[in-house]
Amino acid sequence: MTDTLADRIRDLGPWFHNLRIGGQQTAPDHPLGDYPSFKWQGFRHVVPDDLSGRTVLDIGCNAGFYAIEMARRGAQVTAIDSDPRYLAQARLAADAAGVDVDLHHMDVYQVAQLGRRFDLVIFMGVFYHLRHPLLALDLLHAHVVGDQMLFQSMQRGSPDVVPVAQDHPFAEWQVFDAPTWPRLHFVEHSYAQDPTNWFVPNRAAVEALLRSAGFAIDRHPEPEVYLCSRTPDAGHAPPDLASGQAQRR
Repeated sequence: MTDTLADRIRDLGPWFHNLRIGGQQTAPDHPLGDYPSFKWQGFRHVVPDDLSGRTVLDIGCNAGFYAIEMARRGAQVTAIDSDPRYLAQARLAADAAGVDVDLHHMDVYQVAQLGRRFDLVIFMGVFYHLRHPLLALDLLHAHVVGDQMLFQSMQRGSPDVVPVAQDHPFAEWQVFDAPTWPRLHFVEHSYAQDPTNWFVPNRAAVEALLRSAGFAIDRHPEPEVYLCSRTPDAGHAPPDLASGQAQRR
């Protein structure tokens, strides 16, 4: 007996992206609402409606919402995810949408294997799930971001950003107590019932990390979301990390 579309959607569940496939919603009871569609409405204006002739890489594509949106705008889209089930969801969704997305089973630390740079890299909802977040940014700068990056990370702590000095004396302690100091809050066990939430930054930390990895912030269309440009300078990244090679001592 041939499986119906409803059967295929159910068998690939649970879904984190609420997509419309053949008139059916994949996650109609999502705790965040119509996610990520409602999120997309807040920053879609920073992405051109026409991406014809441009290349896009979606890292941690999940069920493919953003990859499909870019393909609908005419982009040549590559998408990666470390979870085979998410890739299967994305394949079904892209086929149903009638768009071509080149899907790869790969994590962010393997991006050098793609062997190319992309006009736009989408790196959303991934950063805080990584045990080595700054290394990931260094690798993106070194290997795949050719022009721009659309970045998003969950943030907690102070939303304020104040300038920090270029250096501090060793005896300086109080600066680290300021709520606006760039912070990565480490989650040893679990946060929001998700053991893959490892580092949760405040806003100052996100912006400092992006600059340190060699990205200039062009637009900040809504909380947590940034459109960045790649700069030639890889910030403070040691050459061995920028090339993806472990340092030997």
